[in-house]
Amino acid sequence: MSDSEALTIRVNWHRGSFVLDCDTTIPLQGVTALFGRSGCGKSSLLRVIAGLERVANAEVHFGGQTWQQDKLFVSTEKRRVGLVFQEHSLLPHLNVKDNLLYGWKRTPEALRRLQLPEVVAMLGIDDLLERRIDQLSGGQAQRVSLGRALLSSPQFLLLDEPLAALDTQTRREIMPFLSALARDAGVPILMITHSPDEVLRLADRVVLMDNGRIQEVCTLQQAMARADSPLFVDEGPSSVLTGTITETDGQGVCRFVSGSVSLFIHDSQTTAAGERRLRILARDVSVALDDPSRISIRNHLPVLIEQVSELGNRVLLSTRMQDGQLLMIELTNWSAQQLGLEHGQQVWALIKSVALLP
Repeated sequence: MSDSEALTIRVNWHRGSFVLDCDTTIPLQGVTALFGRSGCGKSSLLRVIAGLERVANAEVHFGGQTWQQDKLFVSTEKRRVGLVFQEHSLLPHLNVKDNLLYGWKRTPEALRRLQLPEVVAMLGIDDLLERRIDQLSGGQAQRVSLGRALLSSPQFLLLDEPLAALDTQTRREIMPFLSALARDAGVPILMITHSPDEVLRLADRVVLMDNGRIQEVCTLQQAMARADSPLFVDEGPSSVLTGTITETDGQGVCRFVSGSVSLFIHDSQTTAAGERRLRILARDVSVALDDPSRISIRNHLPVLIEQVSELGNRVLLSTRMQDGQLLMIELTNWSAQQLGLEHGQQVWALIKSVALLP
């Protein structure tokens, strides 16, 4: 990985009894989730990256540019980063359109990469342009905040728990817009979160952080391949598969396709064909030694067992599907012993339930 494709941070910052001690390099593609418990130092690290905090002896290098080293310190404005926090910072005396254009007007014309119509369409806010800020819901205000950040044509987008202040329903509504943003904006994104669900839905890469230190930088698939992954705290082990959704057939069923793997999905879970993510809880997958033909479960496919891990009185199988993606399966110890499951064995995975992610 060349310097032009990476963010490098070195910082040792003592704040009372807390120490932020990081020396890491993060690839600059797609969405990177900075994940960890509240208070582990995520926001402090982001503020160093953004130039909001000038910490002695810290170093920040972005895509071949030096933002901080020795006596050199580039201001936040000149770093050209887009910032979105938990609470929006929209200007109340301006309407939505003027808030969106605030940063755009202050960006040199030669650096403008996005225009108002495409950002408005991307975030679905065309009907909000003339509204006052106090007329917006929490989710609408966050979408406008994202749009304003994008229209400043940033070279890096930093999101500090942008969904944390929203209720559950509003988070579900805004998640698809964040997915579209990651897919269509063409700007690398670093997103702080302590929500495993947000990581699974949005991230390509995960930076695992604890007590002021970075434990690991890995792909989402690598993070989920660990039986002890912190992403499993809420709902237990799960898999996130990437594939394409087909058009719905005459029986109201569409298919999720990845290589030779094909899964049936009821059309109530999807609104459009195209590339999507599919989430499968490990506890919603069973195992058979042979392909069952007379069974109500429609989704069953051959997998190869790569690892068998003990989880108390349960067993977690890490299996590889024919398309190369990882599928996690959780069974009781009794079931694993009865079937004689072991590394290198081919079995059939019976998938009882799937969930499309926005």
